Amino acid sequence: MRRLKAAIVFLIVLGCAAGAFAALEFYWLSTPEPFAAPRDVAIEKGESFRAVARKLAAAEVVRSATAMLLYGEFTGDARRIKPGDYEFKGGERIPQVMHHLVAGDFVVVTVVIPEGLTVHQIAERIEAAGLVCQENFEDAARRGTVIRALGLVPLGAEGYLFPATYRFPPRVTADEILIAMLSRFYRVLTPQVETRMFELGLTARQMVTMASIVEKEAKAPGERALIAGVFYNRLRVGMPLQSDPTAEYNLDGTSAAAAVRTPSAFNTYERAGLPPGPIANPGLSSIEAALYPSRSDFLYFVARDDGTHVFSKSFNEHKRAIVKTSKSSLSNHARTLAAHRTE
Repeated sequence: MRRLKAAIVFLIVLGCAAGAFAALEFYWLSTPEPFAAPRDVAIEKGESFRAVARKLAAAEVVRSATAMLLYGEFTGDARRIKPGDYEFKGGERIPQVMHHLVAGDFVVVTVVIPEGLTVHQIAERIEAAGLVCQENFEDAARRGTVIRALGLVPLGAEGYLFPATYRFPPRVTADEILIAMLSRFYRVLTPQVETRMFELGLTARQMVTMASIVEKEAKAPGERALIAGVFYNRLRVGMPLQSDPTAEYNLDGTSAAAAVRTPSAFNTYERAGLPPGPIANPGLSSIEAALYPSRSDFLYFVARDDGTHVFSKSFNEHKRAIVKTSKSSLSNHARTLAAHRTE
């Protein structure tokens, strides 16, 4: 009996020692040496956890792929990891590494798209962020697969790329960026917005075109709806919109005075009605102004030095406002000349 008890005690001690040894070994395997620079590991969508563990071990983020695999299976986290590009600073144990993978704590590139940029300008920002080259993005935004699928050809995505702050993985594609930006825009087109467009007799493209003109013309936020109202008034009585930003569209480096004399489908000094498409990508405030313009009898406006405008009901009032506010402004001089041509 004594020998049996001694044997049991011995086995218990041996088991504890073995467990302690295994725990120490696992700790050593799960704690790699720190490295000087962050290590990048890309986890692909649909990739097996076994392949992920091997990648992490090959990058020396963890000491043992087997230990990583066992931990992931034991905790159930192996089926919860998220694809993406991850950076590891080194010296992180397997539970910490797994936490990053499960939380989706992958590397992102932040791109801020302000209101009023054109597709070309957005493409420049995306390239500057190191994501997609400008030419590839512009081509995708004007005639790519996504654009064709949405029926936005031949004019492309101009006006539909919603201004916002976006966060993309480093290896994002042009189509993925477009889908993210277009999705934000189409979320704005609620049933209420579609009903309002129907009331105004506008298609989505016409509404966005008006919003883009308002975006480029309005410097003071409180004037957006009033400016939209002026343009709707002009459309109603058959007057040309005479908007400098429309004439300047796609004429980089051309002054407003020269642009208004340059023949173009977007030159609303020479052509009545809305231009064929948007001239920029408007924000929500300008879209709302296009949907709910202020009611007034104003047909003209001219800019003050502070960016606000003087609104006029008649051409004579408008001429007096120009004399007071813009003697040295080439842009407003061009407006005066064009206004004389239409009277």
